[in-house]
Amino acid sequence: MSNLTENTFSNTVSYNVKLLIVQVLVGILLYVNGLMIFTFLKKEVFWVETRYILFAQTLFVDSTNMLLTDLTMVGSFHQYPVHILPCCIFCTLMSLLSICTPVTLAAMCLERYVAICMPLRHSSISTPKNTFIGLLVIWTVSFVIPLFVLTVFLVYASPFGLGVYVVCSLEVMLRVKWLADTRAASLQILFIILFGLVVSTYIKIMLAARSASSDKKSSTKKSLKTVILHGIQLFLCMLQLLMPYIEMPLWNVDVVVFLNVKYSNFVLFMISPRCLSPLIYGLRDKKFCQALKHYAFCGISLGDKNNKIGHIKTIPLEM
Repeated sequence: MSNLTENTFSNTVSYNVKLLIVQVLVGILLYVNGLMIFTFLKKEVFWVETRYILFAQTLFVDSTNMLLTDLTMVGSFHQYPVHILPCCIFCTLMSLLSICTPVTLAAMCLERYVAICMPLRHSSISTPKNTFIGLLVIWTVSFVIPLFVLTVFLVYASPFGLGVYVVCSLEVMLRVKWLADTRAASLQILFIILFGLVVSTYIKIMLAARSASSDKKSSTKKSLKTVILHGIQLFLCMLQLLMPYIEMPLWNVDVVVFLNVKYSNFVLFMISPRCLSPLIYGLRDKKFCQALKHYAFCGISLGDKNNKIGHIKTIPLEM
């Protein structure tokens, strides 16, 4: 009895420490992302460039998804029961946002391809109208799989099953084996398509880099690095989508192992890829970095007057 009490106390302390670490990491990333979204909204020069619009969408989607997933994980750790219908809507929204991120990353790679390989057509392709159409396509593609899973779950669930309270998790909606298999296969197909798109984009930009003049090689090499970083993000984000299939077998076997695996997956495949976006556009992009420093230091001038944010020209910046 004493050993059981000690083990329970030890597990509780361990859970609380892990949750505290996660809250600190999530809080830092939400602050950084929030500052970047604020910077984007405050400077109209970013509103007319497709790359920054897609970047702002990524920040918004990642921040919202991270917050919702964090709430779900906290509920799982404390075994807090909620009604199954709000849980399904919650999980559908998280699934939508999780898919939206890699699709947006692929679109950002395409934008870099157009900028480097078709510079003369870039301004005519990356128009506000085409950007809006691209955003509609991204959200439509992202919504297909979550809507299918939600519809099938509601059709197969009995009226009595829709009145229960559960510990909210995506696994609740994937108890029908063929539905789980179909979702997994669909995500794998989506990953292959997106990854193939990123690889082909990288190859075409690399070929353009070899034939580029010396004054353009710098921007081309930066674009290659950007595509590589987006590829890493895409890979980690798609792995995160497949994590429920690793966690599901553990759910009914050992709750402690399930929670530990869920915690590790959250840190590795939810938080870590979201750290790359601030790196790519917050530090490597000179124009955005300059604007970000301006607002991070509450508008205090950090350099010459000619370098102030108000004097940024609306020209494409090398990346």
